[in-house]
Amino acid sequence: RHLLLVVSLVSALAGANAATESEAEALLAWKASLAAAAALSDWTKAAPACSWLGVSCDAAGHVLSLRLVGLGLTGTLDALDFTALPDLATLDLNNNNLFGAIPASLSRLRSLAKLDLGSNGFNGSIPPQLGDLSGLVDLRLYNNNLADAIPHQLSRLPRIKHFDLGSNFLTDPDYSRFSPMPTVNFMSLYLNYLTGSFPEFVLNSSNVTYLDLSQNNFSRPIPDTLPKKLPNLMYLNLSVNAFSGGIPASLSKLRKLRDLRISTNYLTGGIPDFLESMSQMRVLELGGNPLGGPIPPVLGRLQMLQRLDLRSAMLVSTIPPQLGNLGNLRFTDLSMNQLSGVLPPELAGMRKIREFGISSNNLAGQIPPAMFTSWPDLINFQVFKNSFTGKIPPEIGKATKLEILYLFSNNFTGSIPVEIGQLVNLVQLDLSVNWLTGLIPHSLGNLKQLTRLTLFFNELIGAIPPEIGDMTALQVLDVNTNHLEGELPTTITSLGNLQYLALFDNNFTGTIPPDLGKGLSLTDAAFGNNSFSGELPQSLCHGLALQNFTANHNNFSGTLPPCLKNCAGLYHVRLEQNQFTGDISEVFGVHPILDSLDVSKNQLTGKLSPHWSQCTNLTLLSMNNNLMSGSIPAALCRLTSLRSLDLSNNQFTGELPHCWLKLKALVFMDVSNNGLWGNFPASTSLDDFPLQSLRLANNSFSGEFPSVIETCCSMLITLDLGDNMFVGDIPSWIGTSVPLLRVLTLPSNKFSGVIPSELSKLSNLQVLDLSKNSFTGSIPGTFGNLTIEISGIDLSSNLLTGNIPEELTYLQGLLFLNLSRNDLSGSIPESIGGLELLESLDLSWNELSGAIPPTISKLNSLGVLNLSNNLLRGVIPTGSQMQTFADESIYGNNPGLCGFPLSIACSDEGTEDHQELGRGTCGFSASNAGAVVFFCIFTISKSADKKAT
Repeated sequence: RHLLLVVSLVSALAGANAATESEAEALLAWKASLAAAAALSDWTKAAPACSWLGVSCDAAGHVLSLRLVGLGLTGTLDALDFTALPDLATLDLNNNNLFGAIPASLSRLRSLAKLDLGSNGFNGSIPPQLGDLSGLVDLRLYNNNLADAIPHQLSRLPRIKHFDLGSNFLTDPDYSRFSPMPTVNFMSLYLNYLTGSFPEFVLNSSNVTYLDLSQNNFSRPIPDTLPKKLPNLMYLNLSVNAFSGGIPASLSKLRKLRDLRISTNYLTGGIPDFLESMSQMRVLELGGNPLGGPIPPVLGRLQMLQRLDLRSAMLVSTIPPQLGNLGNLRFTDLSMNQLSGVLPPELAGMRKIREFGISSNNLAGQIPPAMFTSWPDLINFQVFKNSFTGKIPPEIGKATKLEILYLFSNNFTGSIPVEIGQLVNLVQLDLSVNWLTGLIPHSLGNLKQLTRLTLFFNELIGAIPPEIGDMTALQVLDVNTNHLEGELPTTITSLGNLQYLALFDNNFTGTIPPDLGKGLSLTDAAFGNNSFSGELPQSLCHGLALQNFTANHNNFSGTLPPCLKNCAGLYHVRLEQNQFTGDISEVFGVHPILDSLDVSKNQLTGKLSPHWSQCTNLTLLSMNNNLMSGSIPAALCRLTSLRSLDLSNNQFTGELPHCWLKLKALVFMDVSNNGLWGNFPASTSLDDFPLQSLRLANNSFSGEFPSVIETCCSMLITLDLGDNMFVGDIPSWIGTSVPLLRVLTLPSNKFSGVIPSELSKLSNLQVLDLSKNSFTGSIPGTFGNLTIEISGIDLSSNLLTGNIPEELTYLQGLLFLNLSRNDLSGSIPESIGGLELLESLDLSWNELSGAIPPTISKLNSLGVLNLSNNLLRGVIPTGSQMQTFADESIYGNNPGLCGFPLSIACSDEGTEDHQELGRGTCGFSASNAGAVVFFCIFTISKSADKKAT
């Protein structure tokens, strides 16, 4: 009998050894399949499996638990033979880099009680076979990439208590096949793609205490039956869905509820008073709903409340002083509502508050100093975008745990309190957009932890204190738009973590410290609109991280830092209006994400090299008013994102590349004031593109009016072809093909023919300049159809004939009218006085006759008048504005005129003589023969002078 017992024991031990050996082999085979398994270095055949990391066994040596959490394991579960682990009760692989499908073979682990594959990269569907794990108590598949419908088989797990499928891409199951889950007490389905009304199977899971359905797309009202169905709820999170209707009054029956989060839905009807009965509440989040109404004072009775979130809830209210009774409150956010009134001093009673936010409201008054003396644990204070006034309380220095202080966009006045320098834990300080005055306190140098200091849009004066260099953690320094002056302290170069520096719109002088940027990784540097001088620091872009760089409107000189060429991340550059020199194409390299570059109004030289075409994301390129030369390379046509191109006022020569029409995003183009020549590039069958402004003035372009405009440019607003050598007619299509045109300037060309009446169809036209051409015929009477938008017309120095159309006087918005140096005849229209806004009128050097209409005295805005060299007669009208024109020359060579300011007086007899002289004939009688002869000679000589001119 003893021998039989020994044999049985040996046999059992042999079986156990065989079982553990097969389990070890299965685990080693899986380890071998992993791409990263350094943490499993002790998984070797030299040691028993039960001693390996994460492996637990029973007394017989069978693997019961596999816990490999956060070890960086990378690979799949495909090589793990689950049949070799029949006793496995716990499989916990949370927080690794595992991916691929969850194997259906997991269902063979009949002893499995806990399965945790959370925070990995598993994808595909959840195997429905997991529903066969009848002993499973804890299922965690959250934070993966699982998709498709939730298998209804999971609802049949008879012992399941913890059910977490959150943060995946799961969709609605077949709810009709979903069973109640009465054993579950923790259920989380957050951040998936679930839709429809509140799931019925959830309502039938009567023992749930923790329920998270947030960040889905559930809709319709929250069911009134929820408290009856789920009476044990302690945590309820329905945030970020599409639930609608009011907050159900039945929720007051959830006596155990401590945490209610229903923010960011479409709930309406205000904040209900019944919440006061939920005395165990620790967390109340209702924000992000269009609730409306006031903040109920009864919320002050929730003595256990620690977190209150009512942000962005369309609340119209004052802040109830009763909230000061919330002595356990740690966090409150009332921002983005329509709160008004003042901050009640009773709020100082929230003695445990750590984070306080009331930004973006209509609150006013002063900040109660007691807030800072009574809140010893305060770390975050945000009251920006309100209308708070008065000084920043010096008591703020008592809140020594403060890490974030946002007071920007208010109406604070006075100086920045030096006591802020006592807030040694401060990480972010924003006092911008206020009315703060005085100096920047030297005490700010004590803020060694500060990473962000923004003081822009205030009235600060003086220099930046040298102690700024002690703030070595500083990453953002923004003091733009103040009245700061003086030179930058050299200590600013000690800010080794500085990434964003904004000094623009101040009165700084002197040079930039030469070591600024050395050892830094500056991404943004803005020096614009100051009086800086000298050269830019050569080390400014030393870290090659520069993205946005503005130094415009200063007195900088010399060459640009050569390191700019290697800043591949440059995005936005403004250097205009300085005295920079050097070859532009030598300074800049290939910047693949460069969006805008403005180097205008400098003294830069060189040619446009083809490498500019590699800056393929450019939308704005402005190089005007420099000394650049050479031709415009065709390679620029590759800049297909370009919206604005300004090369004006340089020394470019040659023809404009025909490929410019490939710039399909172009809105603004200015190549005026260069030496460009040749016919303007044309093309046919063009798609329309968004060009609004085309300026070609003061070059040597030739040929006829650019026909390409008819087909490419229906959005055109400004067209300037002045001072070129264009010839031919203005095409009639201009009145219909460019209907948005506001400015048309064609002066100093060789255009001829009649002025097309179709111009009157340009209902948006504001300025029309056709001067110094060879237009013939009469002024179209249809110009009277131009709208009140028209403010200036210049038709001077042409060959126009006929009368001045009365219709021109219908243009009541006209400020400027020049018809001089033509052959216009007839009288000045009597209705000229209707142009009440007219500031400049020039009708000189024509053949106008008759009297000056008395209505001209109604032009009270007139500042410039020239009627000289015509055949006008009679008395010069008087009036308040006419009396200001004392220069005789503006009426000169009109021998029939008399009166002020001429020296010819108007007597009754003399007036008749002058009127007779002004009739434009050479007939005479004995009594006035001499005068008539003079008049005829004058007329002939004037005509000759005019032709010579």
